[in-house]
Amino acid sequence: MFTIVSNPKLDSDHLEEATEILGHTVAHPLACLNWPEAFPEFPQVNFQIAHNGRVLFIRYNVKETSTRALVTEDNGEVWTDSCVELFLALDDSGYYNFEFSCIGKVLEGFHTDRFSGTRASSDVLSSIGRWSSLGTENFGEISLPAPWQLTVAIPVTALFKHRLSNWGGIEARMNLYKCGNRLSRPHYLSWSPVRSPKPDFHRPEFFAKVRFLSVP
Repeated sequence: MFTIVSNPKLDSDHLEEATEILGHTVAHPLACLNWPEAFPEFPQVNFQIAHNGRVLFIRYNVKETSTRALVTEDNGEVWTDSCVELFLALDDSGYYNFEFSCIGKVLEGFHTDRFSGTRASSDVLSSIGRWSSLGTENFGEISLPAPWQLTVAIPVTALFKHRLSNWGGIEARMNLYKCGNRLSRPHYLSWSPVRSPKPDFHRPEFFAKVRFLSVP
């Protein structure tokens, strides 16, 4: 079972500092190229993850051929841009999808399956912290000279279908993804393998087990 450690030094009010702290933790590769014949593009992606009890922090590190950030609003089609994602199931009632463009636009929902879901409210979305090395301004597809980073801070209250006060002690299932559906070289990577015939991240049967360690 994958474990997520706690770090009380992480502060969602200082995400650039949290990014630096996460940069000194273990990086986990997003390296499952599940559909290599149809989508051979293979960006270099990893993530670093920890929580401070109230908030879950994830730093994504991405080196890709080209990058795009056209989506202008939260709960927009962020998967069409350079996008990183977390899908998380706490139990058998359904799963949350957190999807982020490279400049931090976020989509969140709670699903029982791909076609049945509830979007998070604007209040929930605004509670999710985001810091991007690319800033917040939109841009069309370009080639970047260096990798980019996105750090997100997800409060436990963003799990709006559950009443939780702390990430510590939770046992769940999750998968993390990198995609870019409308890039000139579309791609679909995952942390845990997805054994479906075509790209489909809404497959909780392929989520991996995870435990959030309690804060000391």
